[in-house]
Amino acid sequence: MKVTLERSALLKSLGHVHRVVERRNTIPILSNVLLSASGDGLQLKATDLDLEVTETTPADVGQKGATTLPAHTLYEIVRKLPDGAQVSLEAGDNGQLQLRSGRSRFNLQSLPEGDFPDLAAGELTHAFKITASELKRLIDKTQFAISSEETRYYLNGVFMHVAEVEGQAFLRAVATDGHRLARLETPAPAGAVGMPGIIVPRKAVAEAQKLIEDPDAEIGVELSSTKIRFGIGPVMLTTKLIDGSFPDYARVIPTQNDKFLTVERRDFAEAVDRVSTISSERGRAVKLAVAEGKLVLSVTNPDSGSAVEELEVDYDGAPLEIGFNARYLLDIAGQLDSDTALFKMNDSGSPTIIMDRDGASALYVLMPMRV
Repeated sequence: MKVTLERSALLKSLGHVHRVVERRNTIPILSNVLLSASGDGLQLKATDLDLEVTETTPADVGQKGATTLPAHTLYEIVRKLPDGAQVSLEAGDNGQLQLRSGRSRFNLQSLPEGDFPDLAAGELTHAFKITASELKRLIDKTQFAISSEETRYYLNGVFMHVAEVEGQAFLRAVATDGHRLARLETPAPAGAVGMPGIIVPRKAVAEAQKLIEDPDAEIGVELSSTKIRFGIGPVMLTTKLIDGSFPDYARVIPTQNDKFLTVERRDFAEAVDRVSTISSERGRAVKLAVAEGKLVLSVTNPDSGSAVEELEVDYDGAPLEIGFNARYLLDIAGQLDSDTALFKMNDSGSPTIIMDRDGASALYVLMPMRV
């Protein structure tokens, strides 16, 4: 194998693929990136056996071939080369590859390409296209609520499915950790209707989010009940899906909440942030006492004191006191798009719905805390 290419092109591609490679691997080949030179250019591929990222970048191919190199070492070498440099990669017969750029020479130990695993996608039964901005929004607005509790592995990702509402089909993304739930929907793209409900793992969701660089681009999505593939520009991201059943989240979303509180989102978030300064790291509880026209936020910590702040709000229901985890409140407030947040409440022991007042497509459910 012998190829020459721009340092910037190689660095960009390595930046996309090397993140998949775990820093510590018991299987040596999984620490490597597969380099394949052909007429199209240089293809780079990395995998952790659950997730695979490939990208082809233009290159001057002097001799076709393939080899594998340590992903993080190669990335660091290329990153430290000067801007505008040309990089030459040439595989030798001694199990090493020579990287040359300007006056720099590196001889890197390679492993045979035949040992590199292939995450065979099998038959992908459904395919559709979605704009990058819509996919990114589905991920951005829900991924914060993904559970990190490994015992409930089926909550360790974003659940995506198509739901029909009043005769219209919507592609929904849902995530929950048992304390809060995030749901966002967008009109279902052509080809998505009939797709199986799937759980996309947390790592794949995060990688897809990072790979979306052009919000106006169109992303190709292919999936089956076990795998999903995203075509993001020159990058192909393929991942296994979580093999489990996502809970019936619709049962968690309350329908009887009749106490409506409207508050300026930024003022509310800043007030929560201020009063929670003295809350205990373990508890993080903030009490909301709401009455006609006003909201009193308070925190009491036996070790450090108390804090109170009052806000003007739009509320004309019966007085209510309810407690929430301050961090969860701030997470949700940060996801809202409009200047005004709407809280739909019932009582101090029931889940609360939080959403933009102007009826946006994002809905959040938050479980209360005892305070």
